[in-house]
Order: sequence, then C-alpha cells, then structure tokens
Amino acid sequence: MATFQLELVSPEKLLLSRAVEMAVLPAAEGEMGVLPGHAPMIVTLRGGVIAVTENGQVTERLYVAGGFAEVTPERCTVLADEATPVGQLSKAAAEARMRDAEAAYAAAAMETPEKRDASMARLLSARAMVQAAEAA
Repeated sequence: MATFQLELVSPEKLLLSRAVEMAVLPAAEGEMGVLPGHAPMIVTLRGGVIAVTENGQVTERLYVAGGFAEVTPERCTVLADEATPVGQLSKAAAEARMRDAEAAYAAAAMETPEKRDASMARLLSARAMVQAAEAA
C-alpha cells in the first residue's frame, strides 16, 4: 500500500512523524481524507479528531483544537493549536472547557461579529473535545 509522510506539530512539540496510508482531518468545510498523491492545498482545521490509518486500520486518533494542514502529494503537515491523543482526553476537563466556552459565547452576544465567530469556534471545538472524550 502506498504511503505519505504525516507530521503533526503542536506549539509544544512534534507529536507524530511517520509514513501512513491515510489521514482523515477535521477540515473547516468537513471531514477530509488525505491519501498519497493528494492535490496540493492548505486547509483550516476546526476542533475535531484526526484519524490515522496504517496497515488498513485506524491506528491513532488525535483531538486537535484547530489549526492548519498543508497537503502535498508526498506529505501532510498539520500545525495544530493543541493536540492530544483521544485516549488521554479527560471528559471532565472537556466538559469544563465547554461550559467556559458557552459562557464566553453568551457574553459575546453584544460584541463584534468577529468576536462572536471566534467564541463560536471555541465552543464548537470544546464540543468536539467532549464527543471525542466520550468515544474514547
């Protein structure tokens, strides 16, 4: 099976760098599968889970809070705002983050559209974290 190089980088460290068969990314427009030979592009990521496929099976699931991915035919580099293996997520911490995000969104009701959009993005990212923690 053909592979491509997947690199996942967070502000703290390089989390993953290896040859994989496929990666499914939480792109802003929806789930996006990356295979070897993919057309070059740069995409924005929303909060969600990256699923890594090796040897025909999903071998790794990582929650990302958002970021960007650069895709070329030979490589996919993910620059994540925050990344955590799904198995290490705390449901309680995720629920606390969601409560904080809901409060911030409610407080932003009278703010500029940009601030409301940013707080909605944080809320949706926190929701995705709760869902990933519950599925782990």
